[in-house]
Amino acid sequence: MNMQTILIAVLSLLSGIGVFLVACSMMSSNLEAAGSSKLNSLFAKTSDNKLLGVGIGAAATAAIQSSGAITVMVIGFVNVGILTLKQAASIIFGANIGTTITGQIVALGMSGSGGISTTILFSAFAGVGAFLIAFAKNPKFKTLGGILAGFGMLFIGLNIMSSSMETFAQDQMVIQFLARIQNVFLLVLLGALLTAIVQSSSVVTSVVITMVVARLITIDQGIYLTMGSNIGSCVVALIAGLSGGVNAKRTSIIHLLFNTIGVAVFLTIILVMNAVLPGEYSIGNLFRQLFPSAPQLQLAMFHTIFNVLTTVFMLPFIDQLVAFVERLIPEQSSSNEAVTKMFYLDENMLGTPVVAIGQLKREIIHMSEIAITNYYRSLNMITALDFSDLEKFQAEEEELNYLNKELVNYVVKLSDNTLGKRDREYLNTTLRSIADLERIGDYAENITEYAQSLKASDEKLTTKAVNDVSYLKQLIESLYHKAMDAYSKVSLKALDDAQEIEEEVDEFTDKMEEGHIKRLTEGVCSARTSEQFLELCSNSERIADHLINVAETIKKLKIKD
Repeated sequence: MNMQTILIAVLSLLSGIGVFLVACSMMSSNLEAAGSSKLNSLFAKTSDNKLLGVGIGAAATAAIQSSGAITVMVIGFVNVGILTLKQAASIIFGANIGTTITGQIVALGMSGSGGISTTILFSAFAGVGAFLIAFAKNPKFKTLGGILAGFGMLFIGLNIMSSSMETFAQDQMVIQFLARIQNVFLLVLLGALLTAIVQSSSVVTSVVITMVVARLITIDQGIYLTMGSNIGSCVVALIAGLSGGVNAKRTSIIHLLFNTIGVAVFLTIILVMNAVLPGEYSIGNLFRQLFPSAPQLQLAMFHTIFNVLTTVFMLPFIDQLVAFVERLIPEQSSSNEAVTKMFYLDENMLGTPVVAIGQLKREIIHMSEIAITNYYRSLNMITALDFSDLEKFQAEEEELNYLNKELVNYVVKLSDNTLGKRDREYLNTTLRSIADLERIGDYAENITEYAQSLKASDEKLTTKAVNDVSYLKQLIESLYHKAMDAYSKVSLKALDDAQEIEEEVDEFTDKMEEGHIKRLTEGVCSARTSEQFLELCSNSERIADHLINVAETIKKLKIKD
């Protein structure tokens, strides 16, 4: 084989890997978009039940065809406190099982006459998907087109890789070189390094399967490379964990330890078996006998069985693993932590935009709770002239400003992702909602300043004014609950209720102003007190408007009860 042929084979291999990677990404993003509600409901069911966590991890990974995406998403959830380390560990265990589905798909595609006919059949889905993307009007059909196109491209990439492997298989120098790599630990290390570079265990496993089918390497060599790829797949999680908090780092270490221990235990068993039993009882021969005349299935089944047995072995020790990692990476106290992070969102979630959308909604609702609570504090200050909560108020106001800035930045980043129509419509409303909630905080701050002004002038509101403010608070509290009920559940009925209460707020603040002007003319209260009270009424009425603005964003989603 001359250099030109070798160069063409290498370039073909790179082309095949590239197409395969793009196909995996396309399938993952479109499957994620199609199953966003199911994916969110899966994680909502997460509990301390280990088997349930494993099932959720396996199902979620199989659904979006990316263990890396699920693991990074789990790290994000742990980082913001939604999942415990124990829950995260069980989901990661399951993700390792779910990721083996790609190998099974590849093995299926290489079945048939000459290992090529099924591949061509499945490759045709790329054309079908492309037509749907280009000509379909319904977004659901476009998403389906993306899934089919990705699925078809998966086998196009596989076919290109297989062709390059067949070219290499004709060169005795290549065969002899690969045949010399028999050191078990070297093969595991090589598999780990290749996966770390490509950042996809699915790609490495698929390449290894094509090498086994082309007889470039033996099934035993393929098994060790595949085991190494399990360790290399932890690189994505480690990178994500480094950018997060203590629990994010712990989660990435749990992933690394789980995969490393699994490989170490299996490797020990295999080496002992090879030393004690004759050569015909090697792990490779075992799978040859189980799945004769199907080398692609031999390696794919090993990958699945290996990950299932590793999970079965490690699951009883999940508590000990979590405890060890907690000792390995101790807590680091930080008095400013609450102000300098979001509660439900994490940068790692950007890799799974449909989940990030759900978490964004939770973060906005959390922001609304901070804003309305500060409003209640401000009313207490101006009516009772009690400033014991002033320091807490100021800290929460800083947090509102922080969330305002960070959420806007997050929405901008999230908008760069491929989203379904409903998610994109929701995302388009969020910037207005964030601004509305930040303004509520500003009005609450104004009322606090009015209270401080009254305190400085040694004045206070009349008993009637205090009673009016108390009733106004009840109205706005009812409005808040109805508005956020409408926002969180996309309920038009709750929106109608909120709008009725908002009209009551308008009418009552008008009466408050009229009553206060009457008291002013009667000399019951001073001009300074009157000024502060009227501003309170005006600010409260605007707060009600902002709450309605947030609730009314659901109209743009075009969803009815």
